[in-house]
Formats: sequence, C-alpha cells, structure tokens
Amino acid sequence: MTRFAFSISATDGLARTGVIAMERGEIRTPAFMPVGTAATVKAMRPEEVRAAGADIILGNTYHLMLRPGAERVAKLGGLHEFMGWDRPILTDSGGYQVMSLSELTKVTEEGVSFASHLDGSRHMLSPERSIEVQRLLGSDIVMQFDQLVATTSTPEAQREAMDRSIRWAKRSRDEFDRGGDHADRAALFGIQQGALDQELRKQSADALIDIGFDGYAVGGLAVGEGQEAMLGCLDFAVGMLPADQPRYLMGVGKPDDIVEAVVRGIDMFDCVLPTRSGRTGQAFTAHGPLNLRNARFAEDQDPIEPGCPCPACTTFSRAYVHHLVKSGEILGAMLMTQHNLWFYQRLMQGLREAIVVQRLAAFASAFLARYRRTA
Repeated sequence: MTRFAFSISATDGLARTGVIAMERGEIRTPAFMPVGTAATVKAMRPEEVRAAGADIILGNTYHLMLRPGAERVAKLGGLHEFMGWDRPILTDSGGYQVMSLSELTKVTEEGVSFASHLDGSRHMLSPERSIEVQRLLGSDIVMQFDQLVATTSTPEAQREAMDRSIRWAKRSRDEFDRGGDHADRAALFGIQQGALDQELRKQSADALIDIGFDGYAVGGLAVGEGQEAMLGCLDFAVGMLPADQPRYLMGVGKPDDIVEAVVRGIDMFDCVLPTRSGRTGQAFTAHGPLNLRNARFAEDQDPIEPGCPCPACTTFSRAYVHHLVKSGEILGAMLMTQHNLWFYQRLMQGLREAIVVQRLAAFASAFLARYRRTA
C-alpha cells in the first residue's frame, strides 16, 4: 500500500511534472483539483469529472461539518462512498471559509469561534477539530488549520497570523499523528503564510519544514492582491519550500495564473472558477472567456470552443447553449461546467507535456499571448 509518494519525472526551468501516488490512485502533476465544496462538483456527476481528466477533487471542511455533519458522513461510510468518488480527495481546513463566510467570528489561541452562515448556530473550529473533521470525512490529503488575513492587513496583523498559523501547524501535526489507521493512509500538508512579505514567508516555510509535512501549500494569495503582486510573491515564496515535495497554490485560479505559477514551480491548484463560471454562462477557451449569455451567440452554430473534444462541444452549438443559459435551464449549467472542466484539465495536460519535452517557455508564451481575460 502506498500512503504517499511524490516522484518528479521531468523538469523545465523551475517547473516540474510528476506523480503523487496514494492508495486511491495516482495524481498527475501539475494537477488541477475541481472543487466539490459540499460533497459534489456542482452540476457534474463523479464519472463526468473523472472523464474530464481530474485525478483528485477538493472537499470543504467548513461546509461539510455544518451540513450534513462530519460524524454523519463517517457513519455513512466516509466522503468517498457518500459522494461516489473513489479517487483521492483533498480537504481544506475550513479556515478560509470561517473568516470569509461567518459572522461574529472571534479568533483566539484555541481556534476560531464563529456563527454558522446557515442558521447562526455557534461553533468552534480549532486545529484539533479541523483535523478530526477531515479524518471523519476520510480525506486523503489533509490540510493544516491556519489563520488567513488580508494582504492589506497591517504588518503587525500579518506577523501575528503567521506566528499563530505556525503554532496551529504543530497542533495540526500532533492531532493528525494521533489518527491511527487514517494517519497510515492519508497525507498532511502544511500551509505557508506571510502575506506578501518575503521575510515572513521565509520564517513560515522554515518553521513548517522543521515540523515536517508531506507537502506544502502557499496560502494567503488570490485574495484580491492582483496578479502582479501574487506572481511577485511566488517568485520568492515557492523556492522556500522543499523541492522534492508537492507545492500547492491554494485557490488559484484563472488559466493564465495557473500557467504563470507552473512556470514558477507550483504542482497543485484548486479553484471554483470553472464550475462557478459554468453556472453563470461563462465558458473558458484558449482565447479567453466567452459570455454565452451575450446575444451575439443566439444564432452561432459553432461549438463553445472549436476543436475542443468535450461532449458539450462535440454535440451542441453555442446557439443552443446560449438558449439554455438564457432560459435558466439546468442543462445549460451542466454543459458549461463540463466544457470548463475539460478546458482546465486539457490545459494541465498541455503543461505536463510541454515540461517533458522542454518546451514550457514556448507553450506558456503562446498561451499567454493568445489568452484574454475578458471577451
């Protein structure tokens, strides 16, 4: 049984391609993880997510602990059986959602006390409880509990959150190691914090390496700081993390962000964009996003993206999808999401292949020259 092993098969500059091997299957890197917040990748059946090329999906600790409840999911056989996905699942720690969705939040050394966004009920999420919830869900890759603050926060607030996240990382590690059989099958990732400050990032990385994790995430980015600032941070933050273990950029992102981050040595990504955009009429293409709600597509007989092999593009026209989206038909969200997931996974496959043949710079340059963020 392989608990967790990361092997790099090729490099090109700082970029790498390889495989994470786990009990439930292999994850090809660089990897994009579709987000299955509430035990579903919205508008998609599990087999459709897999057919798009996804090796791993993401579940959310905060949402699942509130509804239907981690203990209930465990009682029903764990998250994989509950949602019908038999491959690896990474669960985030819930820290981001606590800070962004919850009202009346209070941060103490113990953890975060918050009011549920569902019914106002009070809860405490601590490092120990976060790891316990992820254990009950049966997560394959568990994330440490951390404290996120905005990159616009004061330097004092950024340092305080980074220091607390280190202390919480150690508590997360200790709780994970008490997990018995789950700890023997799962992996634990640490999360580097420090906003855009190079020295804070270095202190965070050094402390996490000292604690010891299976992989390391760059946290606290893609929260409104803008692409230039994010990439500037990645220019120094990524190299602070071990080269022989996976590096995960949390919550990213837009296709051009992913390309730029792979060039800088990132191996794993997640983002709600392909699914959320699919539900709101936005399709991703190699030339940038298209708003299929636009009247100009009402009689367009081309597929969403000419040349795309996804079932939505090989079967239906832009005119039909436009009609579905404008009519609020569920099938519109399904087809748009399906296309977007295929687009993201095809992008990851292209990046992996470019690294193998030492052509990443040319691939990235051509993609970025072609891709427009708005259309």
